Amino acid sequence: MIYCLEDDESIRELVTYTLNTQGLEAQGFSKPSEFWEAMQKSIPDLILLDIMLPEEDGFSILKKIRTSSMTKRLPVIMLTAKGSEYDTVRGLDSGADDYIPKPFRMMELLSRIRATLRRAGDEEAAIEEYQIENLYVCPSRHIVTVDGNNITLTLKEFELLCLLLAERGTVLTRSQLLDRIWGYEFDGESRTIDVHIRTLRQKLGEAGSLIKTVRGIGYKIEDADK
Repeated sequence: MIYCLEDDESIRELVTYTLNTQGLEAQGFSKPSEFWEAMQKSIPDLILLDIMLPEEDGFSILKKIRTSSMTKRLPVIMLTAKGSEYDTVRGLDSGADDYIPKPFRMMELLSRIRATLRRAGDEEAAIEEYQIENLYVCPSRHIVTVDGNNITLTLKEFELLCLLLAERGTVLTRSQLLDRIWGYEFDGESRTIDVHIRTLRQKLGEAGSLIKTVRGIGYKIEDADK
């Protein structure tokens, strides 16, 4: 089940209709109060969340979802008319799994939803631990520390860091990163990867310098002995 919290009736009905006809059961809500009432009865597999809503804004709702032990890992995709880089960063930094500005294409939305659901259903965790200089990462326990201090990352930031570590020494293009983390092909001038790299470096502090930019290509983390 997918919940769509969207106060624009035309968008809400189009999204839920399309999802239901594509084999993805969906239910729409126009108000946060209706959404929270449904959440008390049943937790969905994924949430499509607008930002500008009556009663309560989407950022507040996302924060509540991420602070609850029952829903902290529940996939959330934000659908919003707020498409500036600031709003994108804020949404992703608040824990959104993806952020799609309006107007969006329905086939792209379906692709991103399916990719997010696939990742959420894959419970296989890596056993390997990574220690490079002052950075320590344990994927299976979802632990990241710098100089022994715990670092809090969003799910996408964590997945991006783990991928760069798993492929350390290899330059990964923006297209490869987008496809392997978000599950869809690189499209035009998307800045999704650059935004995530920027915030990831900021959160890692001094260890952020381990993530190298390869001009005109992408990003990499060097082997420990480089």
